[in-house]
Order: sequence, then structure tokens, then C-alpha cells
Amino acid sequence: MLIPTGDSGYRGGAPIKESTTPETEHNNNIVLFPKTLDYYQIQLTVMLENERYGEAMKLLHFLLQCQGQEERHYDEWRALLEWLQAAFPQYEETSPAVLEEREEEEEISEEDMARQHARMKLEQDDGYADKMLRTVMEEPLSEQTMLALEQLAYLDLPKIDDALTSWLSEKSLHPLLQFRVLQTLRRRGVQGMILFTRGEEQVEVEIDTVPLKPEEFPLQIVQILERVADQTEVHEPTLFYFAQELWIQYVMAVYGTRDYVSMLEENDSMTDIWAAALHMTVADSLGGSHDEENTRSMYAVTGAMRFRLEQAYRSMKQFVSAGLDG
Repeated sequence: MLIPTGDSGYRGGAPIKESTTPETEHNNNIVLFPKTLDYYQIQLTVMLENERYGEAMKLLHFLLQCQGQEERHYDEWRALLEWLQAAFPQYEETSPAVLEEREEEEEISEEDMARQHARMKLEQDDGYADKMLRTVMEEPLSEQTMLALEQLAYLDLPKIDDALTSWLSEKSLHPLLQFRVLQTLRRRGVQGMILFTRGEEQVEVEIDTVPLKPEEFPLQIVQILERVADQTEVHEPTLFYFAQELWIQYVMAVYGTRDYVSMLEENDSMTDIWAAALHMTVADSLGGSHDEENTRSMYAVTGAMRFRLEQAYRSMKQFVSAGLDG
């Protein structure tokens, strides 16, 4: 991803939030590829849109220490960094440990606030829980559905557990909605196994192991995305950006299924197969087609693995095609 001309300490191929903080004073010996610069510009925009100001400042510090860019880029980065430092001084941190501690404190604070808000709503309206359940179960899938699930996660009423588990077990729901319900049940402290239907497949999931954040998924899930990063970050940064977005959505949608279980097999072949399928699916979305032979060669998918690749690719394409109506 980078051309190091010294001992930079930079670990290529890792997510930006883990790798763009300069750990030494030698980052000014790093030269960015032009397409890698495009990738970082996209990431910077995403960070700002999502109010991840601390990460944006760290990325700007890193970019300002790289060599070989046009002076206008440095001027823009410097001006943006100065504005962020003035507007959000609380996010200016150099210690990853301090930043992680702050994030944990913010999460705890946000959860406490959410619980207080839910408790207040329930005190003001005895029927508030029923309203939220109707929003989730009876109205069309939308952002309001997800907001209602967040509220239900913090309402201290046992009947919500019964209502959500029965609904998930008995109704045919969109895969992403199924996963959000599982997360809500875990946040509510529900334990044990739950059986539900995903398409034509019966799925059994242990509720208290459902990931609440992307980083809680098993290492094998991360390695598949890293495999795509190895092949695309430098020469196709746009493809990798969309691969990240699609991958987390798809993994949530197939959580607990045979496809998901196959991703967890501890062998390089399955990592290659799923990485190739992800690459092909995103290439289709961006350009309308892909070169299957070239992609198979890129990920070392042999003829014996081709059938499994086609299955993985078809599953991913079906998810993309279904959208919110799936």
C-alpha cells in the first residue's frame, strides 16, 4: 500500500483506524501511491461525515508527514487539521490507550443515557413499549424500525423478550432485521439458543454470543476482508472501500447460516474463496461485470475450488439484489 523509504513502523493492509497514527518520527519517509491517496481522501470524508473527528485528526497528522504530494494537498490538510483542532480540541489525542479509554467512557455514558431516556418514556406513557413493538413488527422496514429496536433494548419489561423471540422464530423477516433483533435480545441480557428461518434454512444461534460491533466478529471474518485489501488497496481503492461496506452488511445477513459457518473454517482456501466472491460482487456493482478467470488467479482459487466460489458469489449477489425487500 505504501512505498517505505525508511523504518516507518507502518503496517500495510490494516484498517485505517488502527494504522494511520504515526508511531515514530520516520513517517516523513513514506510516499503514497496516487490511488492510495484517493483511498485516504475517501476515508477522510467518511470520518468527517460520521463525526469521527479524532480519527480524522490522526489521519491528517499522518498525511502531513508523507512525502511527494502536491503542495495544495498539504495546504488543504493543514487547514482542515487546524480547523478541527480549534473546533474539537477534546479529540486531539496522541495516546491510543487514552483514546480507547475515552471511547469506552463515551459508550458507557451513551448507554446510561439511553436507559434513562427509555425509563422516562415508559413513566410518561404506559403504552410506550407496545408502541415500539408495533413499530418494529407491523410497520415497513425503515430507520424508524431500527430506532424502535434501540429503545426496546433498554426498556425493563420481560414481555419484550417474549414478544421479540416469538416474532423472530415465527415470522419470515429480512436477514438484516433478524440480526438487529438478535442484537437487541443480547443487549437485553437474553441468553440461550434461538431457532429461526433464514430463507429455506433453519438457523440456530446462541444469543449471548451475537456480535454487537464489527470488531466482535471472529478473526476469520476480518481475514477475508484483509485478503481483499491485499489485492485492491493500492490499485483499486474505490473497490476496497465498497467491499468494506458490503462485507459487514452481508456477514450480518448470513450470521449463523451454513455460509457463515463455512467462513469460519480455519483454512486458507475458504478465505480465498470468500475474498474472491466479495471482490467479484463489488466489481459487478461498480462496473457491471468482472473477469472471473483473472479474479480466481488473483486469489489462488483453483479449479477444484471453483464450485464453492460460484456458490459464495451467488449467495452474495442474491443479497445485493434483494435489497430491503429480501
